[in-house]
Amino acid sequence: MDKLRGKGVPAHLERGGVNQFGVRVSLPDGREAVWDTDGTAGLEAQVMRDGILVGYVPEIEGSENFDEQQVIDAIERTDYNQPVARRRSTAPPTAPPLPPEGGFFRRMFGGFRER
Repeated sequence: MDKLRGKGVPAHLERGGVNQFGVRVSLPDGREAVWDTDGTAGLEAQVMRDGILVGYVPEIEGSENFDEQQVIDAIERTDYNQPVARRRSTAPPTAPPLPPEGGFFRRMFGGFRER
């Protein structure tokens, strides 16, 4: 998440259930893309507005073998403007970095190692 936020992507930790975690990306028009909270190996997302499914990102072929950088690139390059989102051929311009989430408590639990 921090690497996405460092690229200006408004990413947040999403808790999908017991021991199920994913990434939630806040979109400018009030929608949210929720990436991988279903526990499957492939990378896909649901696009939600007010708790209602308004679009999705189909499973990205071969994504079960992606490393961290490839996952970051896939999330960053997704174009959410259609009901069935697609990946852009190039990444959008990098936005100003966003601060890491967690603030003081994150630093406290991390032993103040993070700056």
